Amino acid sequence: MDSMLLRSFPNINNASSLATTGSYLPNASWHNRKIQKEYNFLRFRWPSLNHHYKSIEGGCTCKKCNIKFVVKATSEKSFESEPQAFDPKSILDSVKNSLDAFYRFSRPHTVIGTALSIISVSLLAVEKISDISPLFFTGVLEAVVAALFMNIYIVGLNQLSDVEIDKINKPYLPLASGEYSFETGVTIVASFSILSFWLGWVVGSWPLFWALFVSFVLGTAYSINVPLLRWKRFAVLAAMCILAVRAVIVQLAFFLHIQTHVYKRPPVFSRSLIFATAFMSFFSVVIALFKDIPDIEGDKVFGIQSFSVRLGQKPVFWTCVILLEIAYGVALLVGAASPCLWSKIVTGLGHAVLASILWFHAKSVDLKSKASITSFYMFIWKLFYAEYLLIPFVR
Repeated sequence: MDSMLLRSFPNINNASSLATTGSYLPNASWHNRKIQKEYNFLRFRWPSLNHHYKSIEGGCTCKKCNIKFVVKATSEKSFESEPQAFDPKSILDSVKNSLDAFYRFSRPHTVIGTALSIISVSLLAVEKISDISPLFFTGVLEAVVAALFMNIYIVGLNQLSDVEIDKINKPYLPLASGEYSFETGVTIVASFSILSFWLGWVVGSWPLFWALFVSFVLGTAYSINVPLLRWKRFAVLAAMCILAVRAVIVQLAFFLHIQTHVYKRPPVFSRSLIFATAFMSFFSVVIALFKDIPDIEGDKVFGIQSFSVRLGQKPVFWTCVILLEIAYGVALLVGAASPCLWSKIVTGLGHAVLASILWFHAKSVDLKSKASITSFYMFIWKLFYAEYLLIPFVR
């Protein structure tokens, strides 16, 4: 082995001969020491490089290896792998993608509707300016957070039950697209249902707790695919579930939460509360009917007997528009009968504007285009939000 190393440094003998001459002694000594150091280094490092050698006729041959290349390649590989493991941009993109997936999973239009409806109905319990206090805001926040947790449970369970249908109707949802596994969906849904009930129990408001419980029961019965349930298969039962939650539970239970739990007042059913419940009954039926119009293709494949499947898209579309126009007409009459001038102006003018926008927009919808129908469905949700901005002015 040593002889092989010496052969790889032929200048050692030359350096030794140079060292014997006086004129080249300093340079030869320095060069000799340098080569000797390299030689000793290779003697020490050679076994770890796993070179193969063999004896041929009493001599040794060795596979050549570019040691410099090996060390350089190893170093570059090591340093190149570090930025990939700790790349801030990659981590940021991963966080953004996770938030975007959860945003779509939570069905944000329903989240906004739930939050606005609770805030609006809570304001109906306000009788004087001093009622708007930290206690009021705390009560509203408790109700909104608990309801949003339950909302995510309901829409999440619906997606878990409709994975195959959503691959046709809503392929952008995380479960349908494969961004979320089924197990991930179950974990999210179970976690938010537990959090909702826990918060409702901790708050200690019976109207709030019962609102969460009834919403849980109806939301589960609407979606879950077990015998006697999955009521979304039946048009009337599906509409009743949505009407019960959006029109009755939200208006009455959350009003009573503020009235009895926060303000400690006896329950009352004011003119504005009755109007809100009646108007939102119309609106909830419209949402229940209209939400199936863009989904008719997948519903047909999987046997969901919605009104759109049974009657066709066009009749259901115009039924929804007419029901909303009737509701706006009733709202105009209620506003005109108000004893408060400011209530007459705001509710009358507001509902007249919304009714006009609805009719104008409905005439421009292309019922042969799923994108156009879906866009109009989201427009109806915007009208839903706008109504909850007007309801507190009904007096």
